[in-house]
Amino acid sequence: MILLFGGTTEGRKAAEVLEEAGSAFYYSTKTGEQDIALHHGQRIDGAMDEQAMQQFCDEHGIRLIIDAAHPFAQQLHQTIADVAQRLHLTVIRYERIFPPRDPRIHWIDRYEELASLTPSFLLATTGVQSIVRLKHLEQQGFRIIYRILPRESSVRLAHAQGATDDQLCYYEEGEDEVETLKTIRPDILLVKESGLSGGFVEKTEAALSLGIQVIALKRPPVPDGFHLVNGPHGLRRAVERLLPDFFPLHSGLTTGTCATAAAVAATLRLTKGQTPSEVPVILPNGETIFVPVQYGDDYAFCIKDAGDDPDVTDGIEIRAKVEAQAPLHLPRGGVFPAHEKEILPLMGELVGVLAGEGIGTITLPGFDYPPGSPAINRVPREMIATNLKNLPLGGDGGGPFTITLSVPNGAAIARRTFNPRLGIEGGISIIGVSGITKPFSEEAFIQSIRKCMEVAKATGCGHVVINSGAKSEAFVKTRFPDLPAPCFVEYGNYIGETLHIAADLDLPRVTLCVMLGKAVKLAAGHLDTHSRRTTMDRPFVATMLAEAGCSDDVVAVARSLTLARELWTLLPFDRLHPFAQVVIAHCHRHCDSLLPDGTLDILLIDEDGKIYG
Repeated sequence: MILLFGGTTEGRKAAEVLEEAGSAFYYSTKTGEQDIALHHGQRIDGAMDEQAMQQFCDEHGIRLIIDAAHPFAQQLHQTIADVAQRLHLTVIRYERIFPPRDPRIHWIDRYEELASLTPSFLLATTGVQSIVRLKHLEQQGFRIIYRILPRESSVRLAHAQGATDDQLCYYEEGEDEVETLKTIRPDILLVKESGLSGGFVEKTEAALSLGIQVIALKRPPVPDGFHLVNGPHGLRRAVERLLPDFFPLHSGLTTGTCATAAAVAATLRLTKGQTPSEVPVILPNGETIFVPVQYGDDYAFCIKDAGDDPDVTDGIEIRAKVEAQAPLHLPRGGVFPAHEKEILPLMGELVGVLAGEGIGTITLPGFDYPPGSPAINRVPREMIATNLKNLPLGGDGGGPFTITLSVPNGAAIARRTFNPRLGIEGGISIIGVSGITKPFSEEAFIQSIRKCMEVAKATGCGHVVINSGAKSEAFVKTRFPDLPAPCFVEYGNYIGETLHIAADLDLPRVTLCVMLGKAVKLAAGHLDTHSRRTTMDRPFVATMLAEAGCSDDVVAVARSLTLARELWTLLPFDRLHPFAQVVIAHCHRHCDSLLPDGTLDILLIDEDGKIYG
């Protein structure tokens, strides 16, 4: 069992991650005022001292603690550390993302340092608990306004600490920080180092733009021994590692994340002689995870971990070779020739990214880059740029570099992926939007469908044929021999999602090809036909048979069918076409509205490839 301490934005995000597991956990807040919906988590409210926390952990079989409380909740952090040490529990600290400390800001370690300032007008945004720590400054001549949350409990506590109503102002949702500061007009803004989610950047940038002095109280250190994460992906992976049975299936890494990790490792070895066994990788959402890496003679590599996702790239080796180069000069026209170098601005220099062995080449339009370019998507390129830019190389170790990515046996592996259908030849693609893959990720599969649809649209033919897989596609290609290969797109089980994508892309004509097993589910209104979500509705099949004029005997036999395809042999020859038309009509009833501005044709295919429609 997991005990999660929240009451913050990070607490809410952590709860969302744990909810994905479908396993029970406890969510603890001090005041009970946070509005949060829990399905598998059980909420407990009220502050816990050390004795109460230890007793709760003992009585409820707590095996892991997640501390997602406010960075300045020092007493709670220490209580958690003491209880965890006594009970031999592991603690994950869900930390905020903190920007680098701006030298324009005056940083302090303790409130007491404010006493050395010349008395002036101060706006304190350090929370209601800090009022008692600042009241003595008023006796020194400071005028102080305290900005607090508009909660009844906060106002009551502010009054109890000596603040008057005319000393209080309140946070308003969606307010403009610049306008707020123009209204109050303080000489000094006092803030806590509260991180990105605490609005630190917005507050301080607004004040600095108005010439207001900013004083920031540094965040306290995290207790020793806590496992640090600063985002939802890192949290999930930490829970999967520390409490493997909590999530029934485990997450993995995208090829883009693996390529980035290899590039970071190779750069560290080249510039600093370091060969760490894992390296930090900043994901597209800004959080940092640590990724295992290894080293070859003149390259670093990362082994692709797909988690429990059924991915043919699981276990492949993604390599990065980094070489220091003389400054790169763009040729005439401003870009390197296709399939040579893609230029990324880094650290005021240029970094060339080359596609080596096993990386495919784009041959069709519809991607982030034109045909002839290496199949390395925009997000992985940006990840490499961001991560190398943030490496603490120091001195003259900041580039420029040439990075060569490669995948041994990538061409053979790619033949078992979507790549041939997408027009990516000669190897795999380096992809990934979030940097993390969730197990059996519907999102990942649907994104693959979207990419296929985008490529189909880019052909300009205006007609896309969607089908359930290789068998149905082979049959239907004889119906449309002149359509280019990218215009045939597999939907798997996601018929509804595929039609939504077609509508989003304004495709004028879609032909939906479906075999009977999926067709009877679709006719009953199931737009996702996966067997784990829906099974054949035999009474409804019997109803459709009756609509098609089948005899009572046929209808009766159909009620005990195991597989829908058995209907093809059960039905009399003269009822095959009427039954197919009834099924197609019911499918139209559920699908037409999903493509409101396009033409939808539906074809039903039997086991021998005969097409009805």
